Amino acid sequence: MKTSLDPAAGDAEQRVPDTRPRMLGPFAFRDFRLLWSGLLVSNLGTWMQFTALGYYVASLAPNGRIGSFDIGLIGASRALPALLLSPFAGVVADRYPRRRVLFITNGTTSLVSLATFVLIATAHAPLWALMIVSGLQAATQSFDAPARQSWVPLMVPREHVGSAIGLNSVAFNAPSVIGPPLAGLLIAGAGIGPCFLANAALTLAVLVVLVFMKPAPPSSRRRGNVVAAIAEGVRFLVGHPVLRWVVLLLIVTSLTVRPYNFLLPAYAVHVIHTDARGLGWLLAASGAGAICGAFFTAATGGARRGTIWLISAGVAAAGVALLGLTVQIGIAAAILAVIGLATLSFISSSNILLQTLAPDEMRGRVVSVYAMILLGLVPLGSLLIGSLATIFELRWTFLLAGTLACVCAIAIAVTQPAVRDV
Repeated sequence: MKTSLDPAAGDAEQRVPDTRPRMLGPFAFRDFRLLWSGLLVSNLGTWMQFTALGYYVASLAPNGRIGSFDIGLIGASRALPALLLSPFAGVVADRYPRRRVLFITNGTTSLVSLATFVLIATAHAPLWALMIVSGLQAATQSFDAPARQSWVPLMVPREHVGSAIGLNSVAFNAPSVIGPPLAGLLIAGAGIGPCFLANAALTLAVLVVLVFMKPAPPSSRRRGNVVAAIAEGVRFLVGHPVLRWVVLLLIVTSLTVRPYNFLLPAYAVHVIHTDARGLGWLLAASGAGAICGAFFTAATGGARRGTIWLISAGVAAAGVALLGLTVQIGIAAAILAVIGLATLSFISSSNILLQTLAPDEMRGRVVSVYAMILLGLVPLGSLLIGSLATIFELRWTFLLAGTLACVCAIAIAVTQPAVRDV
């Protein structure tokens, strides 16, 4: 069923389909299996590079305050291209063949990772150079995310969309259990650089599977003014009685809760006082929780998605607040596992609500807003939290940020029954 572009108030009572097909049902479809396999391999390299870059920047800083701020600058360099390009990327995802877009974005990602390896291997990697390559990576991801994520619902029947989105999250988060510890061992044995080289090579897995996938026609045949198309997507979201609250809470949590992952290197080095191996295990704990959250999303499909979305947001926010109250690595790892589960459930539920309540011809633009928030505001939030950490210290900043996000989630739950009941 498609929603109109100007939904009536009654649309708020529309439910995401609550049928519960088999959790692994999307694997019955060949193109989904191929893309999922390629992403699983590619994201192993992504997590290795993420761990290596954060540890490298944090280890260069003389203390936790400066380390948090420097990581925030890396985040800001990723935020600007994502914020500027994501709206246009949504139009590209709707109007151009998605397979062609993914060929370009993944090929570029591999080349940028290779360039980063060369910079680090030749000792020409000051902070400003890392900010530039991080910005280039974010630019390619801005176009990759809407094309890839809006393609998934076209690969499977509608009743499998919730499970497909959950399994797609598994492909991203399963490597987060292996990638960070592997990166920690590689850094200890061979240095930072090989982690970037590994990402350059593993990203090619997506290019390989794309060769064997069927081309997908654009969702929209419309051409014309790109700015008008972007504005149409924004009006749809603002006017929708459910999705406007989804977008609002995504924005709040992206600025307050989600940056915890970017700032974990500074937290590990300067609060927990551990090394690259310890950072790897902390990230792995978060990743293990995220895998559980992804499987939970796949298993529940679209059932009671609004309630799950709100509870997940509250738990993730409370977890970040608690993270600021501990300096013990074991307790921190347990909290991070819970945060990972709740965070993944929240962002996957947001994705399901956006894609299921949006009409087909609008999906790319709607997903581009989702991608813009995650790719642009989360790194920008890391700069915000990192800057506040120079004043309050990182752990107390976590406590403040988590508390604010938790209050916002509770307010929406209490005042918006349409969201709870979707």
